[in-house]
Amino acid sequence: MRTILVDTGPIVALLNKRDHHHDWAAETLSRLSPPLLTCEAVLSEAAYLLRDTPHGSVNVVEMSERQFLRPSFRLEDEAAAVKTLMTRYQDMRMDLADACLVRLAEIHADCVLVTADSEFRDIYRRHGRQTIPTMMPSGVRRRSRRR
Repeated sequence: MRTILVDTGPIVALLNKRDHHHDWAAETLSRLSPPLLTCEAVLSEAAYLLRDTPHGSVNVVEMSERQFLRPSFRLEDEAAAVKTLMTRYQDMRMDLADACLVRLAEIHADCVLVTADSEFRDIYRRHGRQTIPTMMPSGVRRRSRRR
């Protein structure tokens, strides 16, 4: 059985019915057996993005409390590897949550990442060269990282 990793986008889409990917997230996440692994940076990012959605941030915490989502990553233990990834992808402006997820994908060799972020499919690589298996909505295109 593959380890399932979850990115911010599907969590936000699941909890925000107005999100473009809500139906996809609800259907996809309902088919998966918990706990789904993630990192605290993803939970923090999701809570922040859902701050204006009624109960959004609280629902993120509840998903962890109910063990649907399990933050299974200690930045303290993986800081050097995460820093290496962020340096490697500095031109893409890789954020902390993405770096932690790539590192989780390195740690869990037989995994699939549930995401709506095309960088995981098109750009980011684990162990330098290996693609990260992903589940994402159809039609997701590479997005600009301009900030």
